[in-house]
Amino acid sequence: MSNITTNIERQVSESAFLVSKTDKSGRITYCNVPFINIVGAKGNELIGKQHNIVRHPDMPKVIFKMLWEKIESKQEIFAYVKNRSFDGSFYWVFANITASLDQSENIVGYYSVRRKPNQKALDVIKPLYEKLLNLEKNGGVDASFKYLQNLLNEKNTTYDEFVNNLQRS
Repeated sequence: MSNITTNIERQVSESAFLVSKTDKSGRITYCNVPFINIVGAKGNELIGKQHNIVRHPDMPKVIFKMLWEKIESKQEIFAYVKNRSFDGSFYWVFANITASLDQSENIVGYYSVRRKPNQKALDVIKPLYEKLLNLEKNGGVDASFKYLQNLLNEKNTTYDEFVNNLQRS
């Protein structure tokens, strides 16, 4: 996969669930056909690769910081994510990510199910992510985290409530 990005957007089907599993270090151990297809991979081309192979450069680092903090503490998280396909196009998803646990409650990997995001939600998320990215360029992840926390405090909500309410709107 090259590092090119284009302005071509792919749409996740209303009925599709994009599923992937990784080991503890983020290497893909399983992905379903809808995920393979939207990424533009062939066969098992994704297996063994770091999941961030589909990370789009327009994604604020603060979202992944929060994501990793949650899943490493065995909590699930929902998040809007802009991913990149192998041909440089992009697609938006509403993702649910959680840790996979063994019988002793130890993390053995991570599991993600993604679906088509609500367009009204993206009308809010896109400018927010752009603002967070700009803050990160000048002040790092701490600056974007502070901005996001202030926004959530002003709205008297948590991140989870915020994104889930957007998806339901």
